[in-house]
Amino acid sequence: MLVRDRMTKNPYTIQASAGITELMGLIREKNLKRVPVLDGEKVVGMISTSDIDKVSPTKATSLSVFEINYLLSKVQVKDAMKRNFIAISPDELVEDAAVEMRAARVSAVPVVDNGKLVGIMTESDLFDALIDVLGARLIGTRFVVSTKDKGGVLSEVSTIISNHGVNILHLAVVRHEGKDDASADMILRVDSLEVEEILQEIEAKGYSVSGVMKNRG
Repeated sequence: MLVRDRMTKNPYTIQASAGITELMGLIREKNLKRVPVLDGEKVVGMISTSDIDKVSPTKATSLSVFEINYLLSKVQVKDAMKRNFIAISPDELVEDAAVEMRAARVSAVPVVDNGKLVGIMTESDLFDALIDVLGARLIGTRFVVSTKDKGGVLSEVSTIISNHGVNILHLAVVRHEGKDDASADMILRVDSLEVEEILQEIEAKGYSVSGVMKNRG
């Protein structure tokens, strides 16, 4: 799954030379949390509502509304934006983008292709990707098979499921490093609500089954 398939395309932007009041109006009108900042077509920063707060008078100020608006009218976006930001390519894997965003502790990054802004990747985009990867919205049954981390487990479990004429819609594996033996949880989602016999056969093979949840739509 590539960033280009999950990013928010054609994001709202603001020029670095624009006034902070113009940005505030854009954020309020479009209900935004952060905006890429451009100098012409080049991405030069990112700005969020918290950055605006840092250049705005505090709520405890004795200034009048007129005076506050006058002071804000003198502030440009470039005075408040974050200049140190990471940008990602639309051809990066979504999971690599998530690792970069987590390491940088940012909730959104611009997506740049050949120096041009083509999108923005946000936490919401990542959440949507995770939901789709796990098939959380699909009708069927989700369950977890716990086992030692060894070869052949997936083949054995998938054969049992296939023998019942049921398809695996989504699969994820979470590995755990223990003191003695490494273990793993296979999170499976299948396209059937009638899985009792399947689960019994899986447990008969010595595996532990938990977290059974049915989504009937």
